[in-house]
Order: sequence, then structure tokens, then C-alpha cells
Amino acid sequence: MMQMKDMATDKPKANLRKDIDENLKRVYEDALKQEIPDRFKRLLEQLKAQEKKQ
Repeated sequence: MMQMKDMATDKPKANLRKDIDENLKRVYEDALKQEIPDRFKRLLEQLKAQEKKQ
């Protein structure tokens, strides 16, 4: 059986987990919206060119 002490700490922990979850989702969504850096685009182009040669 859950003690009163445990019940009192569960709600703040649940709220903290919810806040962390929401923040992680927000950061992930922001990262998805960002443009790919030019250096990565160039690298991808080089890799595609190498694949065509093979």
C-alpha cells in the first residue's frame, strides 16, 4: 500500500516528467524545422557522386 509520503511526492514527479516530456518534444520539433547545414549538403552530394561511380 502506498504511504502518504509517497503520494505527496508522486504528483510533483509526474508534473516534472510532463514538463520534461513537453520540452523534449518542443526541442525535437524545432530541430526538425531547421535547415540542413551547407557542409552536410555538400557531403551528401559527394556521397551520391561516389555511389554513381561504383
